[in-house]
Amino acid sequence: MRRRQLLKAAMAMPLLPWLASAPLQALAARAPGSAIRLGHARVRPGDPGWPSDAEWQRLAQAVGGRLQRLRSPFEGCASHDAACEEALAQIKNPYYLGDQPALTQTSGWVDAWTSRPSVYAVAAENSSDVVAAVNFARQHHLRLVVKGGGHSYQGTSDAPDSLLVWTRHMNAITLHDAFVAQGCEGVQAPLPAVSVQAGAMWIDAYDAVTTRAGRYVQGGGCTTVGVAGLVQSGGFGSFSKNFGSVSSNLLEAEVVTADGRVRVVNPRQEPELFWALKGGGGGSLGVVTRLTLRTHELPATFGAVFGAIHANTDEAYRALIVQAMRFYREALFNPHWGEQLVFRGDNTLRLSMVFQGLDQATAEHTWAPFLDWVRARKDCHFKEEPRVIALPARHFWDADFFRQHAPQLIVADGRPHAPRNHVLWAGDQGQVGQFIHGYRSGWLPQSLLDPARLNDLADALFAATRHWGLSLHFNKGLAGAPPEALARSRDTATHPGVLDAFALVIIGGEGDPAFPGMPGPGPDLAQARDEAARIDQSMEALLKVAPDAGSYVSESNYFERDWQRSFWGTNYPRLAAAKRRYDRDGLFFVRHGVGSEDWSEDGFTRITRAG
Repeated sequence: MRRRQLLKAAMAMPLLPWLASAPLQALAARAPGSAIRLGHARVRPGDPGWPSDAEWQRLAQAVGGRLQRLRSPFEGCASHDAACEEALAQIKNPYYLGDQPALTQTSGWVDAWTSRPSVYAVAAENSSDVVAAVNFARQHHLRLVVKGGGHSYQGTSDAPDSLLVWTRHMNAITLHDAFVAQGCEGVQAPLPAVSVQAGAMWIDAYDAVTTRAGRYVQGGGCTTVGVAGLVQSGGFGSFSKNFGSVSSNLLEAEVVTADGRVRVVNPRQEPELFWALKGGGGGSLGVVTRLTLRTHELPATFGAVFGAIHANTDEAYRALIVQAMRFYREALFNPHWGEQLVFRGDNTLRLSMVFQGLDQATAEHTWAPFLDWVRARKDCHFKEEPRVIALPARHFWDADFFRQHAPQLIVADGRPHAPRNHVLWAGDQGQVGQFIHGYRSGWLPQSLLDPARLNDLADALFAATRHWGLSLHFNKGLAGAPPEALARSRDTATHPGVLDAFALVIIGGEGDPAFPGMPGPGPDLAQARDEAARIDQSMEALLKVAPDAGSYVSESNYFERDWQRSFWGTNYPRLAAAKRRYDRDGLFFVRHGVGSEDWSEDGFTRITRAG
């Protein structure tokens, strides 16, 4: 994806969701040798059992009037109404998209899903609102969906004919000097921490914890991602190689389960549910309403290295790949370094790395041998001269600092009265409203960096780029992290392969926003399918050296076949047991989420298999 080819933090991818109602033959293909029986069905508008107007009104009263009937702003485009005009003007503003309960940050995925609003949304402001919505959905057999940031590439925060629990307005943030989880007094040492409600975005957490308080909380690289969704998916940020996964820093959570109970979970209270929330995927086990995360001492500096190198021939490009991976193994495979090397199909290597805890001189000295190697070759040259930048870590998410020193590297929410800290990295704007063509990811084991296997890795990387470009996200593989960070990350539901991976490879492509109702011809589906095929070919070339690579659930293939193994590996049986304990009837459903094999692709019909 375009945004994957730029440094996120560098101061600087009407249509029907074709697979939403997959035929029974496709469902049977998921369980060879099994017969499928249809069971309990959720209700849709117009079905017998759909709540009456009076029943919806009672829900509205129970949530203090915060029940909304949803309508996409693009429905009015044919008549050029004001809502449509505003939506078109703000289509690349992720803060606007997040403020619309009828929209999502991704507009769809070719042959997979298309963004369509729920029928109603509870704009929750507290856990009582969430309880009312959960109870109403359970009692009336409704499809329930949960959305905070709305960043799901897979469309898991989107479902037509459903009731939406929208947590955007639950965004309070509280700092703690010495937090102890409930029931852990005398067992757990007090820790500096931050409590964040479910609707907060990472820019809000960074502003409170780092810019204002001078501490660090491990979060995501994209500033508009929701805190709760990222924690539940496992989560990685630019500096995870040092601080561990996002979920590994969770100390406690408040969650509303399918029975309508508000539970406070931590290592001593409901420990299996607590563990499952740390990487088991959002929307499958309950509605998280509050999370408390440990904070860390802030390093003195954060910084970045970026540039671009072009090889004149294929032979030179392969040599460049070998040298880049050797350099990574020798100099960058440690807790200081994160983010990306991007290998493009035009024989270009883009440098998009970040570092923590090093000064600029040390970072420059670290990179000097590799850059000197490039300069000494006649068959390679710099398309963009490398730059090394370091800044006080407290300013890394300081919007006013960037307005003054590097305004070209940020894009602000330009709406009147928008908070001043609501900015995104300019390199992230390509993903806003994107229509995905294809997306694959895989964790690459550190054994590929061994001298005996380095040539095999380079051959696979080169072969992959003949089909499509790719990026290696070193911060999303935890091999090389400190022992304490590895231990915490091991105690999560995330695929265990992340602990032995030096990087997560991501291969993706996208087109312009394609929300239903938008004026224009819509997406070029032939081109999108062609790109999707090339992305698959690229990944298959790379998987020849990592055939058992797991995939990161939040950044993965919509059409993943063996998704239970791919997303969670040996952790899946334990996750499935937690699902059966806390949501036996399957109120919470996301496609390819824990327990979703018991339901049709759209989550409306329960299925059983015999044989």
